[in-house]
Parts: sequence; C-alpha cells; structure tokens
Amino acid sequence: MPPRRWRAWLLEGLTDQSGSHPGPHGKVPEEHQGRAWWRVMCLTGVDYFSTLGYQPGIAALAAGLLSPMATVVLVALTLFGALPVYRRVASESPHGSGSIAMLERLLPWWAGKFFVLVLLGFACTDFMITMTLSAADASAHFVANPLAPSALRGQTMAITLVLLAALGGVFLKGFREAIGIAVVLVVVYLGLNLVVVATAIGHVVTHPVRIGDWWDAARAAHSSPLAMAGVALLVFPKLALGMSGFETGVAVMPQIRGDASDTYARPAGRIRGTRRLLTTAALIMSGFLILSSFATTVLIPADAFKAGGPANGRALAYIAHEYLGGGFGTVYDVSTIAILWFAGASAMAGLLNLVPRYLPRYGMAPEWAAAVRPLTLVFLVIAFLVTWLFDANVDKQGGAYATGVLVLMLSAAFASCIAAWHRGHRAAAVGFGVITAVFVYTLGANVVERPDGIKIASLFIAGMLITSFASRIHRAFEVRIGSVALDGEAGRLVDAAARYGPLRIIANEPQARDREEYALKECAQRDDIPMPEEQHILFLEVTVSDSSDFQADLDVRGEVLYGYRVLRVTGPVVPNTIAAVLLTLRERTGVPPNVYFDWTEGHPLGHLLRFLVFGDGEVPTVTREVLRRAEPDPSRRPRVHVS
Repeated sequence: MPPRRWRAWLLEGLTDQSGSHPGPHGKVPEEHQGRAWWRVMCLTGVDYFSTLGYQPGIAALAAGLLSPMATVVLVALTLFGALPVYRRVASESPHGSGSIAMLERLLPWWAGKFFVLVLLGFACTDFMITMTLSAADASAHFVANPLAPSALRGQTMAITLVLLAALGGVFLKGFREAIGIAVVLVVVYLGLNLVVVATAIGHVVTHPVRIGDWWDAARAAHSSPLAMAGVALLVFPKLALGMSGFETGVAVMPQIRGDASDTYARPAGRIRGTRRLLTTAALIMSGFLILSSFATTVLIPADAFKAGGPANGRALAYIAHEYLGGGFGTVYDVSTIAILWFAGASAMAGLLNLVPRYLPRYGMAPEWAAAVRPLTLVFLVIAFLVTWLFDANVDKQGGAYATGVLVLMLSAAFASCIAAWHRGHRAAAVGFGVITAVFVYTLGANVVERPDGIKIASLFIAGMLITSFASRIHRAFEVRIGSVALDGEAGRLVDAAARYGPLRIIANEPQARDREEYALKECAQRDDIPMPEEQHILFLEVTVSDSSDFQADLDVRGEVLYGYRVLRVTGPVVPNTIAAVLLTLRERTGVPPNVYFDWTEGHPLGHLLRFLVFGDGEVPTVTREVLRRAEPDPSRRPRVHVS
C-alpha cells in the first residue's frame, strides 16, 4: 500500500472531537437513535458475564470453604452499592463519559486535569488487564480441553498473544457489528452456564451429604457461623473481580436507543434504558455468582483450584466436563473461549471510547490519538508487553484488575455523593457516602493483600502522566484554537481600520482600562516604531480563562473606549490566542496584519514555565513562533514588532 493510502487508512475517521468522542462504534446521528438497551447490555456483558469463566475459581482460592459466604457479601455490595452508584452516574453523565467526567467538573484548573489523568491510569489498568487476563483465561480453557492438540499444550503464552492479535485485527478492520456478535455470544454463554449451574445444584440437592461435609469442614476451620461471617467480610475484597463491567456499562450509553423526545441536554429515555441495563445485568450476574460459587466449592476438591490444578481459572468448565461429559464440556469451553476473547473487545472499546475524550482535548496526546486504528496498535503493543510480564497467568493479573475496578467504583461513589449533595438530596448523599466508605475499605484491603495491583496501576499512571505532559509540551506551540468569531462591533472596527491599509494592532495587557492606559500604550508604540498618524490603531486584549485547557473557541468582542478601538477576547493562553486572532483577521482583510508588543522583563526559562503553566510568559516570542509554525509562507504571515 502506498504511504499516503496507508496513512489515510490508518487515520480514517480522525476529526475534531471537541470532547464528545463517540468511541469506536461511531456517532449516533440523532439523539433518539441507537439499539435496544438489552442488546447493548450484551456488549458490556461480554466483559461482566465472562468473569464467570474464572471468578468461581478465584473465589475458591481467596476464601476457601467460605467462598459462598464471601460471594454473598460481594453480591450485596454489588446490588446495594455499585448498582445505585452507577444508576446515579447514568443520570449525571449520560453521554458515555462516566464518573471521570463528573469528577472533572469538581476540580478546576490543573488539579482537575491531574486528577483525571490519575483516574485514566486506573481505567487503563482495568481495561488493559481485562484484555490480557481474559485472553489468558481463554488460553487456559483451550489447553485444558481434552480435545486440544497435544502440540499446543503448554503454549498458553503463544495462544494468548494470538488471541490478542486477532482482537487487534477486529478493531483495525472495524467494529460495527460488535453488538450483534455480543448478543449471540452472551445468549449462548449464559444458556450454557444455566445448564451447568442447574446440573451442579441438582447434584448437590440429590447428594445432601456433600453439603454436610462442606459445612462440617467450614465449622471445624472457623468454630461458629458468626466467625464465618466475620471472615467472609474480611476476605470478600479478594473477590472484587466479580464487580467488573459497571464502568463499561455507562461508557456504552451513547449506543442505547432513547425516546423520540430525547435531546442532548435531557436524554431521559437513554438514561432509563441504561438503568435497566445496569439493573438487569447486576441481577443476572448476582444469581450466577452465588449459585456457581456454592456449587463449585461443594463439588470440587480444594486441591483442584490451586495453580496447575484442573479447576484453576476454569471451575465451571471443570463441572461441565465432570458432570455433563466431554462433548458438552468442549462446547462449553468453546463458548467460554469466545466470550472471554470478546470481553477483551469490550475492554478495547472502553479504552477507545475513554482515552480520546480527554487526552487530545487536553493537548496531552498527538492528534492521531483521536483515531481508532493508531490507538488500537498502541494498546495492542501494551497488551503484548503486559501478557509477557505476567507470563499469561490469570492469578498473577487478578490483583491489578481488582485494583483498577475498585478505584473506578470508589471514584463513582464519591462523585455520586458530591452530585447528590449539590442537588440538595441530603439523604442520598449520606447513603452514597456510606457506600464510598465501604469501597475505601474494600480497596484498602485489596491493596494490603495484593500490593502488586497498586504497583502495576502506578506504572500505568506514571506512563500516562509522563507521556501526557511530554505531549502537552511538544504541542504547546500549535495554534490550539478551534474557531474565531467576531461580533458585530468587532467586525465593524476591523473593516473600518482595514480601509487605511494593513491592520496595525497593539497587544495590550488589560489593567486599569482607563484613558491614560490606552494613551500611554499608543504613544509608546508610535515613538518606538513609526506608523502613519492617520492609521486606525486597534488594541487587542486577551484574558486567560483556564490555562490548563488546551483548545477553545474564541469570541472576539469589539468596544470603543475613550475613542480607542479595542478588541477583547478570552482564551486559554495569551500567545496562541493572539496568533489565532491575527490569522483570522488576515483571512478577513486579505492582508497580513501587524502586531506590536513590548519586551517582557525576566528570565527566559521562567517565562517558558509561565507560558506552559499560566498561559502568558514571553508573549511576543511565543506568538511569533506559533505564527511561524502555523503559516510557513513568510509573505502571508502576520508581522510581529517588538519594542
């Protein structure tokens, strides 16, 4: 493929997202269009429901004989903690941005950007480990199947990498049919799990001695039911993997069909559909978690759950082969492998939906980061690296996965608490505060028990911060302005001044804004740089809004003060705003304008830091550099004069 066609293919779909990036599924043309909520539930369900492939085994390893009790605690937190929180998130952030967008609004300036980057680091940990862990578990199911070719046994790493490569290939080709595929996979997988769980529970009921043996062993180990309950409360944080999927559930909100009366500001139908999605998914998963945990704990020997054991990472598959035969077990394995592989697709979709919403808008990623295919390649390389570092092992990745999930849930609970308080819903705010405290405990216990999770998340966060700020510095001298609009008075002043020749504009830092300020400024510039007396001078004043913003649309307002013609504009950074206005005036008049500055006193390095952090600094030099990069033709470039 020729280089130009290759580049065009790679950057296909790259547009100005303006903070409303729709993700890899494409933007819905009208607000009420989309798909039924239950179909979209299957898209997020390939992540959420697929945890049945490994959750019962992980629960048995973490809680032992008390796995069913710990699972009940986990389900209680899911239904009475995570579910109410994300129902609130769906109302507060109905366009797929999730809890991160809610928290972004709470913190202004650079503090908000830094906080979002940290949360993005945890989100990337969650989604990336979902991809690698799911692919690794799919590989474990493949090699453990009796019908798997003997040559592939022990090749978990190679199989995992192949699955990840195939996943990347899906996104490079396109992901338009994702929901249809997800519906088939989820329906088949849940149907097979229903058969397996029903068979297991039926066997337990017809052999009550197994329940007695399990209960006697648990009593012998923990002395009393009260002690068992206490231990279950202590160990349930280790089972946090079973709570994944909620953040993905709100991320796919733009795909849900709302009411015909829905608007962008008030998508009531979409919010209602998302709440049904979250509630239905949570109820289905809770039932499967409790029943599968009980059945696998009672029926499978404890040694089988250990590393290398036949039930390690595949407890329900073990039941399927043991009680329903090799044929059904193989069908179950194929279904599990397919949904675990596609769970990685759901996670990749989450990454491609989340990252472009923030980093390009912050200037903390190259422009190509708003396109699906380049980001897919980047995430694929990271997934390969993570798989290699963890040796494609499910148990080794569990801590990092749980940490990412719990941090996002904690942030969602905290954001819901603040949002409810600001809206005057005091009782709801208190309830969300209690849920936040529970998630703080759950996360703390998980970090203490498995500190590798926070270590891995810290690497993701560090990588996110370093690359983001490096990109911000690298792109600092771009124009960084979306559109420039002149109001009626500004247009009249510009047109009147243009009749006298090339525009002559004095850049003025507004202070007192009285007659003396403008008179002294004009007099000083005329003394230093000769200009015709009859020339109509324009003053250009820039007020910094939020210097942490990277890009903004500008509205230029015109005023006449004490006989002086003034153009006023608010922007995120002074030099780039001036450059954007000058380029707009050139296009309006057809002639490059002249702009006049005073030199700024101070150390150049200090001015550079002020420019990067506060948006001002050495304005003349930076303005000239921005113009030079934006307009390579010197004859068409606005002229910068400094005195």
